[in-house]
Amino acid sequence: MASRSGIFAGDDPLRLAQDWLAEAEKSEPNDPNAMQLATVDAGGLPNVRTVLLKEITSDGFVFYTNFGSAKGQEIDAAGKAAFVMHWKSLRRQLRARGTVSRVPDAQADAYFASRPLESRIGAWASRQSRPLASRESLIGEVARQGLRLGTHPARPPFWGGYHIQPLEMEFWADGAFRLHDRFRWTRETADSPWSVCRLYP
Repeated sequence: MASRSGIFAGDDPLRLAQDWLAEAEKSEPNDPNAMQLATVDAGGLPNVRTVLLKEITSDGFVFYTNFGSAKGQEIDAAGKAAFVMHWKSLRRQLRARGTVSRVPDAQADAYFASRPLESRIGAWASRQSRPLASRESLIGEVARQGLRLGTHPARPPFWGGYHIQPLEMEFWADGAFRLHDRFRWTRETADSPWSVCRLYP
């Protein structure tokens, strides 16, 4: 077991991720929960985009999206993903990769209901990742869906959450003269114990 102290201390990398995010929420000017999510398409070509992390649970990371989007289709096909979170104010970075599954319907329903009404209607109106003729046509579709759905729209069947269960996590902190601190946590399966080692910068 690598010797760790200070910001790297602890025996649970998911709890450590929660602590780092909580610190970032106090110092990052915008979207401390932004993460760059990587997937691969059917041909093995990578895709990456920014999404918002909504929860760190005791066993993974949760975000929400349109299942028909490029990322949704790629996740459903591969069952795997990776992401990185970079906090400039803290000069720290978290990377993770692992297996992905959809969150239960009840959990997705509860989160969807907590969103602003405009965002819920927007989820119905957007055919995410598909070609769009003009912004005006999008605004028109939002208006049509708003009239159709009213003030309490249910969650669309094509929209929900994903849970990333990490098999590898790496915590990085900036060091003088580029002698950074890096610790990588790994496990064979989601039920296996974690092991951790220090990496060269």
